[in-house]
Amino acid sequence: MAEAATAHLSGTRARTRRRLLLLAAIAVAPVILSYAAYYLLPRDARVNYGTLLPTQPFADIGGVRLDGRRFAAAELRGHWTLLSASGGDCRRPCEDALYASRQARTIQNAERDRVQRVWLVPDDHPISARLLAEHPDLLVARVSDGALSALPAGADRIYLIDPLGNLVLAWPTQPDIKAMAKDLTRLLRASQIG
Repeated sequence: MAEAATAHLSGTRARTRRRLLLLAAIAVAPVILSYAAYYLLPRDARVNYGTLLPTQPFADIGGVRLDGRRFAAAELRGHWTLLSASGGDCRRPCEDALYASRQARTIQNAERDRVQRVWLVPDDHPISARLLAEHPDLLVARVSDGALSALPAGADRIYLIDPLGNLVLAWPTQPDIKAMAKDLTRLLRASQIG
């Protein structure tokens, strides 16, 4: 009888020990899994789609608008600016850049008035009336060819300039429009200026 009681007590202790170990494993498992996920699983190092540019003011480029009025880059302050640059003949990459900037701005819905679009044209090539009709909100300014050297990643990019006049991001001329718009949305949400 004493042996039966000892065996029963030993079995109860083993069950209790297993339950205690199971509870400890359940409590520790999320911590171990989180460390494993953080250190072992690949993750994207950046959140933004566009290339983040070193903080620098956009050069004070001057030129002439299509209506003959003077243009100065200082006029861009106070709004977020999507800027592209190309010749007046505006071939496929140029059209894609203008379309992408228009769509990214439109996707902002109520916040789109905080964003302006600018196209710098470094030549005297006539600009298509069809193209201007497709982009009624586009500010077009003819500038000197040397003025485009102020663009840090070259003219084959779409740039974002903040309301203080600093270059912020650069996207390719044929971007993923949704990703570009997401970058812009994030900045507009975080910013209290412009």
